[in-house]
Amino acid sequence: MISIRNVWPLLLAAALVPEARAQLPTQRFGEVVPRDVREMYDRGLQYMASSQSESGDWSGSGGEQGPGCTGLGLMVFLACGEDPNFGPYSNHIRKAVRSIVKAQDENTGIIGSSMYNHGFAMLGLAEAYGVVDERGLYGKEKTPRSIGQALELAVRAALTSQKKNQLSAWRYSPDSTDADTSVSGSVLVGLLAARNAGIEVPDESINKAIAFYVSMTSPSGEVGYAGGMGGFGESIARSSIATLVYSISRRKDLKQFKATLDYLKQRIEQMPQQAWPEYARYYEAQALFQGDLATWEKWNKLLVRQLKQAQAADGSFRGQLGNSVSTSLSLLALAVNFRFLPIYER
Repeated sequence: MISIRNVWPLLLAAALVPEARAQLPTQRFGEVVPRDVREMYDRGLQYMASSQSESGDWSGSGGEQGPGCTGLGLMVFLACGEDPNFGPYSNHIRKAVRSIVKAQDENTGIIGSSMYNHGFAMLGLAEAYGVVDERGLYGKEKTPRSIGQALELAVRAALTSQKKNQLSAWRYSPDSTDADTSVSGSVLVGLLAARNAGIEVPDESINKAIAFYVSMTSPSGEVGYAGGMGGFGESIARSSIATLVYSISRRKDLKQFKATLDYLKQRIEQMPQQAWPEYARYYEAQALFQGDLATWEKWNKLLVRQLKQAQAADGSFRGQLGNSVSTSLSLLALAVNFRFLPIYER
């Protein structure tokens, strides 16, 4: 799997973004990526490429739409080491980047119609920053913003939204005063990825957001949705989100981190069956990988077996969120095997 096309994006990232310290390829990949994973991923990439619109999004396949969905699709192509500038999918990557940047409000910095969209779009930009060569990205079109400029603007928008929020977190609207752990997860992971890429994100903002998760985590490892709206209860997705944000914000010292990780470890054979299982798997893959590598390896074997049975002949994965988003989330759960995206580093 390791080839010059996989090493090239790392060299470009190191040259363009000195602050981002990438792992060496051998450290990223560890053991050889299983054949089943590579084959499933290749089929999934072909589906994503064929279903992308000319404008760069995935709006024509039903289900959820918007720049957040485009951000997830963008990461699918970046996550396995495809050369974003000269590889077979470089045009798809560039179209997705253009679509996200054009969807951003140049005044507020918000990307899309909700903070869900904003969070996942910001995450996609953060992973593209420093590896996508922007020369000629817009052709003869007027360049609205560089990836770095769009990412900085998105970060400022997320921080402004947080300051308006009495819980120092996020909900659907950038002007919301209440918050939930699901929307907040998409925004907080986006901010942490942006910080990893070299964009300034104040520690105070991260600490306040983590304090919100601490307040929503029970001793059992269950994580509430929103105060007075759903409360605590069984949710692999929410416990996975909390485990992930504790991990990548470097707060594994918290007792709440141990609680949520233990909650997940006790349920590794309990693949999500509730609504939107692909959403839960997307976060659980990252949470277990960051939290306990041995447990992730056991869980990952179950995931590969389950997704191998679920993948359709055209390479897609069917789900309640629509084929494109369900396929993106499923492939990104598998993509932890490649360990290529900066956000997937340990």
